[in-house]
Amino acid sequence: MKIQILGTGCAKCKQLTENAETAAREMGLDYELEKVTDIAEIVKFGVMTTPALAVDGKVKLIGKVATPAEIRALLS
Repeated sequence: MKIQILGTGCAKCKQLTENAETAAREMGLDYELEKVTDIAEIVKFGVMTTPALAVDGKVKLIGKVATPAEIRALLS
């Protein structure tokens, strides 16, 4: 599973990254985490508000910092 955090590295982006890692670890997933910080790449996903979370290339969350519990629901 590939988890991508789309954002420029702001505090909210960092928190979303931590929460996504926590959720994936708690679920025992085999995952790869990628931070997408290039604005052009983020726009290719159709995202205009960061942070955003994509799973296997599909955007699941835009513009908010989800809790680990919310992210677990998106990953299952």
